[in-house]
Amino acid sequence: VGLFLRTGCWSKQLFFGIILPVHTKQLNMKVAAASLLLSLAASASAFAPSISSTSASLPATSTQLFERKTFITGNWKLNPQTKAEALELAAGIASAVTPDSPCDVAIFVPFPFIEPVQKAVGDKLTVGAEMITPEMQGAFTGGISAPMLKSIGVEWALAGHSERRTMNKESDEYINAQCLKLIEQGMSVILCIGETLEEFEKDLVGAVCEIQLKKGLAGISIEEMSRVAIAYEPVWAIGTGKVATPEIAQSVHATCRKILENMYGEQIANDIRILYGGSVSKDSVDGLIAQPDIDGALVGGASLDAENFGRIINHEVGVPAAV
Repeated sequence: VGLFLRTGCWSKQLFFGIILPVHTKQLNMKVAAASLLLSLAASASAFAPSISSTSASLPATSTQLFERKTFITGNWKLNPQTKAEALELAAGIASAVTPDSPCDVAIFVPFPFIEPVQKAVGDKLTVGAEMITPEMQGAFTGGISAPMLKSIGVEWALAGHSERRTMNKESDEYINAQCLKLIEQGMSVILCIGETLEEFEKDLVGAVCEIQLKKGLAGISIEEMSRVAIAYEPVWAIGTGKVATPEIAQSVHATCRKILENMYGEQIANDIRILYGGSVSKDSVDGLIAQPDIDGALVGGASLDAENFGRIINHEVGVPAAV
């Protein structure tokens, strides 16, 4: 059994088919206890009667044990209005991130605020860009390229957010070009996908997510998928106050993971972090993160309030169930 541990953090563990949120310190103790039991069992086997060579051998148990560290992200959109406000907000968010926070944290901020916010938060969290243009240079007024962002220390960017798909008419092909340029530059991307209310009501969620995943990730190799995260954002829940129930969100996340398995194989599907976005709040986050296939959140409005976002960062982690 392979163990993937990260000291002092919470992770989601799949053990004998059951997803468990396990603190690594607890896991270390469980592993030590298991090792002792195995040693005792091995000693006892010397006194057990031998099994006839003609007996049918049992198939090996397929046990998976892996972790996906929760990823909490904030998207500031066209906020706030001044550098001073941005620095105050960033400092408040950074103060909420402690060694005991159960997740990785990133905020995606407007271009003018990236560098000052980076300085304000230090190494406590990641500061990313809300989008890029796929063009590398030339006569593209207003464009922001991946190399420009990389040169100021940006490692992550969003691509395919529903607001840009609708208001800016960004196509799946254009979004794919953004993803490819970020990957080519050694950067990482959160690809946003999700259906409209009409598509949801017509039971087209799986079909929409499959199209957006396959088109958005076209040309990205298995080896490069370690620098990709997915954010499922039901369009009807963004900025409306409506939130998909944890059960609905879990069902879609599980569907997306199966699509990714068909595209890239089981290991990539198991490893990739799929975040939920859509009016995530301090009141809804615990139920969402408790779901086995929800690995974090892309938070909009609540990320503009340091106290509320701090509560989302330091969400409740469930007590591991007994196995």
